Amino acid sequence: MSIDYLALANAGVETLHPYQPGKPVEELERELGISHSVKLASNENPLGLSPKAKTAIERALPELARYPDANGFALKTALANKLGVDTQQLILGNGSNELIDLVFHTFVGAKQQVVFSQYTFIVYAMATQAHGAQAVVVPAKDLGHDLDAMAAAITEQTKLVCITNPNNPTGTFLSKAALAAFLAKVPEHVLVILDEAYTEYVTEEERHPSIDWLAQYPNLIVSRTFSKAYGLAGLRVGYMVAHPELIGVLNRVREPFNCNSLALAAAEAALGDEAYLSEAVALNSREMARYEAFFDSQNLRYVPSRGNFITLDLQRDAMPVYEALLREGVIVRPIAGYGLPHCLRISIGLEHENQRCIEALTKVLA
Repeated sequence: MSIDYLALANAGVETLHPYQPGKPVEELERELGISHSVKLASNENPLGLSPKAKTAIERALPELARYPDANGFALKTALANKLGVDTQQLILGNGSNELIDLVFHTFVGAKQQVVFSQYTFIVYAMATQAHGAQAVVVPAKDLGHDLDAMAAAITEQTKLVCITNPNNPTGTFLSKAALAAFLAKVPEHVLVILDEAYTEYVTEEERHPSIDWLAQYPNLIVSRTFSKAYGLAGLRVGYMVAHPELIGVLNRVREPFNCNSLALAAAEAALGDEAYLSEAVALNSREMARYEAFFDSQNLRYVPSRGNFITLDLQRDAMPVYEALLREGVIVRPIAGYGLPHCLRISIGLEHENQRCIEALTKVLA
């Protein structure tokens, strides 16, 4: 007997496509029979694991037969001290992606509206569709958020607004003044996710006081992750900061033990490794300048970025260039799925990895 499983699924699932991650090095080398490839596709920290995080993982290994702390007390305490918030304002997740989906699962129902920008983190569109809600996609402004248009798009049916700053995949950045003005326009019944996955790469002068804004805007949810600047992408740990009552509602739905013991230990240690974070940010700034100088010298168009990646606009179909780079052993990220078929997103790697990418681009574009 044949079963039509799609017919059994929720309505939004039938036309939903799985998230497409960056191509793994092992897969590329297996397919093409090559070696020594470099991956600059997933916005990972090229420095690898923080030394303090590695030590914490080793110390946690003997206790893996036991369940992790379901409340993440030690990590929450460390975060609360660093951010100047109460632990009741924090929720931990299996990466910030899980927490974003948790907000949808908890607060967004069928036929309600979710407002987000064109050319932003694709998970918002996927979660909206999966939950049967209506996506209100606001046209981009200079490949970033048009906050005035987003505010105008909010209606009585709007349940959630999603903003990524710095934006992924384009790297654009919204100023403090622009974001503060936008938040002041959002009705109290509309929740706002401010996704700050790349905030550590923003200079202190430019970084907005999003945690301070929580006292003024109880509908604001600040989302952050340890997967980028803190170098823990493989362990999947993120967090959200919001009003304690909002966090309490999310905790009713959150899966128990959603952060494993190694992730909790490593994140707490990485949070305290200021030397590692400073090195990661300095490397990113230095190597970002390398790409910008190369693109400028070749008259190539790119989007100035505040993240740990840079988006190259080839002004033509980017897929042939992507495939040619694969044959050179360099993995970048095509972003046609984001509506940008003419662009490639390149993660900032180590010096030799970036130079390898530049040399491959020079060869391919010639």
